Amino acid sequence: MLGLKLPTDPRWVNIVEKNIDEILTDHAYCEQKAASTAISLIITFPEYPELVQEMIALSREEMGHFKMVHDKILNRGKTLGRYRKDEYAIQLLKFFPKGGNRTTQLVHRLLYAALIEARSCERFRLLSEELKDKELADFYHKLMVSEAGHYTMFLKFARKYGQKEEVDKKWQELLVYEAEIMKDLGRKETVHG
Repeated sequence: MLGLKLPTDPRWVNIVEKNIDEILTDHAYCEQKAASTAISLIITFPEYPELVQEMIALSREEMGHFKMVHDKILNRGKTLGRYRKDEYAIQLLKFFPKGGNRTTQLVHRLLYAALIEARSCERFRLLSEELKDKELADFYHKLMVSEAGHYTMFLKFARKYGQKEEVDKKWQELLVYEAEIMKDLGRKETVHG
């Protein structure tokens, strides 16, 4: 369903299990960035009322997820670690050329968000199926379902606001590009890296 060209190596879960506190901190910041992305889309593209409405709801949901992850961290007797750069997101952004008209910029941002959500969904599925900690596995299963909905929503909007054929072509190119990025990632206790 997700269309990812390179699945995550299941051994990534072993890295995560040895570093649960690290993955939870990274995950918390991912949720915060997702909320920020939704707000940024509202600020940058207010002329799309349907998008604005969905991004209002998404920003609330993502901050709710941030709170859930933060609560997990606190319940483990830890505090939220420091923010670190997301190498995956940095590399993914390089795919998109700078400039272009507003519609092109919007479509590119929607495709970027869709792919991040798709990869998150795939990673959360792995965690839900492979983590030995059943409470965390259940937690990631619930979030996986949510991420799948976000991925399809962003892709739907990209196809709505752009030329469907062009959007689908760009999406396929992005999936191939992302697979190349993923060859060098998946060795850290981060959601995307």
